[in-house]
Amino acid sequence: MMDARARLIADVVLAALLLLVPAFLLHSDSRFAGSLAGFALGAGAAVLMLLLLVYPLTKHSAGLKALVTRCVSMPTLLSFHAYAGIVAAFFALLHTGHKFQSPLGIALVTSMLIVVVTGFVGRYYLPQTASELRQQQSHLTTLRSAYEHTAAAMSSADREERDGSGMRALAFQKVPLLQLVDGISDLEAAIGSSEAVKTIFMQWIGLHVLAAIVMYALLAVHVAAEIYYGLRWLA
Repeated sequence: MMDARARLIADVVLAALLLLVPAFLLHSDSRFAGSLAGFALGAGAAVLMLLLLVYPLTKHSAGLKALVTRCVSMPTLLSFHAYAGIVAAFFALLHTGHKFQSPLGIALVTSMLIVVVTGFVGRYYLPQTASELRQQQSHLTTLRSAYEHTAAAMSSADREERDGSGMRALAFQKVPLLQLVDGISDLEAAIGSSEAVKTIFMQWIGLHVLAAIVMYALLAVHVAAEIYYGLRWLA
């Protein structure tokens, strides 16, 4: 489960990244992407994006996982995957010089931002939702067990011959029973909401994978075009 510090870092970094987008309206340099600094930022972003593939390849390959986990654990690799993606996105946005000159660039940056946002959802918010859902289900099981125990005690008391004090005791037993019913009802509603949120987040993970495929395809085209037409800063 994500702790408060990691949650704060995630929120701040993601907000900072998204705040770079309005900078395109305030500043642009059509020649920066082809400059030495622009090339360095773009190359750094491309290298980091390639390194991002290490986590999914390791996760889905038993042989590679056995090899990689000798040096680094999967949680550490996942953390690198998340934060390296953010750094790569920063480098890529700065590389553009806040200037889009082609549909390819627009599509590449758009897909990249989708990958980053959906990736943060999968990395931080989906596990948190799943953890809260497990806690709610465990609490619900406890309440149902208490309800069944209390109901059984009341049913047993009904079959006995009761005097006045017995009737008062039975009346007192009905109070926690009603509280248990209310608690169970509230938890069932909360679990339904959590399951709906989890379903939405799972769809976001599918969007993350799809956007990543599109991003890498566009990145390959972008790099190939740069190689074909030459690096302007060398001209």
